[in-house]
Amino acid sequence: MFATSPLTVGEMAQDMIAVISALGHKTVDLLGFSLGGFVAQGLVLKQPDLVRKLILTGTGPAGGEGIDRVGAVSWPLIIRGMLTFREPKFYLFFTRTANGKRAAKAFLARLKERAKDRDKGLNPRAFLRQLKAIQAWGRQMPQDLGRIRILTLVANGDNDTMMPTQGSHDMARRIPLVDLVIYPDVGHGGIFQYHETFVPKALDFLAA
Repeated sequence: MFATSPLTVGEMAQDMIAVISALGHKTVDLLGFSLGGFVAQGLVLKQPDLVRKLILTGTGPAGGEGIDRVGAVSWPLIIRGMLTFREPKFYLFFTRTANGKRAAKAFLARLKERAKDRDKGLNPRAFLRQLKAIQAWGRQMPQDLGRIRILTLVANGDNDTMMPTQGSHDMARRIPLVDLVIYPDVGHGGIFQYHETFVPKALDFLAA
């Protein structure tokens, strides 16, 4: 296991394989959001028999158009959040329409509902390492997604600027057994804005 955040998606995928093995699981259902979606793709391609069903949300393929620009897209919005004393996700995950702003406020309020056993915040060093891994993923050669032969659900918002929405359409064209869902008037936080629709969809997908 890595003592610090891995610097490549391949290392992260290998880490996840080790965690699943340590937990004693022979097969798992896997959901990957954003960078986690890269890791999920890498894991399935490395060890296809380990995953029964795959859900990829707010993510994109290796070499996907615009993914390597995540820093240029994210930093101005992070700084805007700091200057306006808002959680950066308010700007990063949602559109600036009236509907998007309402959804952002509701999402941030839900984040505060859990008072105990909360995840620790991401430290700056880990964030920068993750950013490098994302940029490298966007610049690497495309992978053969046709090798993903398991049932896959791909979901995203129609205006994701962090992980451009066209990447979701690209994955849906290249993965053989896929169901694609694109939610309207939403950015990177599509599954959070449409959680009341996405959760039943995901559960039905896993149960089928």
